[in-house]
Amino acid sequence: MKWASYLKFVPYRLRKAQKRQSMKKSVPDRNEQFDNIVKLRSSYLEAGNPIISMDTKKKEHLGNFYRDGHLYTLEELKVYDHDFPSFAEGVVIPHSLYDLQLNIGYVQIGTSHDTSEFACDSFRHWWYDYGCKNYPNATSILVLCDGGGSNSSRHYLFKQDLQILADEIGIEIRIAHYPPYCSKFNPIEHRLFPHITRACQGVIFLSLELVTELISKTRTQKGLNVFVHVINKVYQTGRKVSETFKSTMQILFDKILPKWNYCAIPKGC
Repeated sequence: MKWASYLKFVPYRLRKAQKRQSMKKSVPDRNEQFDNIVKLRSSYLEAGNPIISMDTKKKEHLGNFYRDGHLYTLEELKVYDHDFPSFAEGVVIPHSLYDLQLNIGYVQIGTSHDTSEFACDSFRHWWYDYGCKNYPNATSILVLCDGGGSNSSRHYLFKQDLQILADEIGIEIRIAHYPPYCSKFNPIEHRLFPHITRACQGVIFLSLELVTELISKTRTQKGLNVFVHVINKVYQTGRKVSETFKSTMQILFDKILPKWNYCAIPKGC
């Protein structure tokens, strides 16, 4: 009897590893923050204000490098046998915003570094090109994001760049961070990123133009659309917070879990 036939009679199955085991058994205030996010989403939805989920998708290198997936081709696809960054012709950093109410994704592709300034520039592009048109009567914007990376909940550099952005657009920006080890619950993780991955699966990223074209073709049967923009600006790493920022900032921390919830209030408001 062949092994494949034998396995039908025993409790063995062909399985794929699932990322479902938390690296940390418990996070203080985890459930309280989830309850808070539910209330915030409900209030913003009722008021007709935008609810944006924000995150940076995995960085990719441009060049003849291996990428997971299969393609129908006439010839064998040959790529480098090692993924050394020194052989790359550039980098792709897809900072993304997902509009929960309109089911639209906005991907700003950076070619430099994933910094707080880049994250705010990505948000700025969304607001001027799409947000202000889709929500002309908006009085506040709710942004759901993780607690690390370019929008770290612990660092004041993101808050400083966020304050500059709020002053510029003249609208309050409310931030709600998901607790540590809970990034998979951020809506963008399951409503946008898997579909972008599917649209790009197996394709070798040989050029920035190709990546842009692939991501912009992301669609779903439920009506998801994706708009892509390239930001070629070079971002400085190692920036420090201004010495006067903490004493002059208009960041208001919530009474409920202020470490994860706060607002950037525009000057003059």
